[in-house]
Amino acid sequence: MFELGLEGKIAIVTGGSDGLGRATAERLAGEGASVVICARRADHLRRAAKDISSQTGREVLGVRADVSVASDIDELIRVTVDRYGGVDILVNNAGKSSAAGLEETDDAEWQADFDLKVMGAVRACRQVIPIMRGRGGGAIVNATIIGGKAPPGKALPTTVSRAAGINLTKSLANEYAVDAIRVNTVCIGLLKSEQWVRRAGNKDPEELYRELSKQVPLGRVGEAEEYADLVTFLVSDRAAYITGVAVNVDGGLSSTV
Repeated sequence: MFELGLEGKIAIVTGGSDGLGRATAERLAGEGASVVICARRADHLRRAAKDISSQTGREVLGVRADVSVASDIDELIRVTVDRYGGVDILVNNAGKSSAAGLEETDDAEWQADFDLKVMGAVRACRQVIPIMRGRGGGAIVNATIIGGKAPPGKALPTTVSRAAGINLTKSLANEYAVDAIRVNTVCIGLLKSEQWVRRAGNKDPEELYRELSKQVPLGRVGEAEEYADLVTFLVSDRAAYITGVAVNVDGGLSSTV
């Protein structure tokens, strides 16, 4: 068996109640980690945590938190440490799509996107890194997008925030390698997620995915589980020599490596 070495590890997954985050939480719990997920909708979060726990046979704790709010992140980390005694893995997965042209994007939209995608990750990392250092190391994965490397037009402010996330990843990887804390980012292309379901509205999401597939060299939209598999590998012992990388999970869609 290909052991990942996650048995007994303590993991936090932000935005963990749906889509990519939920798939990641399921995968980590299935590998033996104790998993804490957070999201903004308390009732939905509790149901998701219960469902993941039932599916995996592992305790999964849901903590209501808006990662754009500093005090919510403080509480998320405090509850995790009080319950499990530390943090070994952090997956900064929370986010949403915000894509428009420069003249259509006001200051409030820029600030909200930056608070969610950049400062949410910054604050969470700042909280967990001292904990990880005290435990002899840890692993962080930041979710970003391929547009953070090669942005199309009219994709603001998301592409700028995600570019900052890629930069943050490399900076932290360089700073904390000495503490055996690895930091990587997964750059998402077209993957099935709740964001696409919401965007489809009354339309069948599968019909939307078929249309989107025409853009992808591999000819299909990726599955949430494929993202989860990559994240789980990157935080595992099998990736012990990998840090500071930005890995595309996009079916070949990105024009950059």
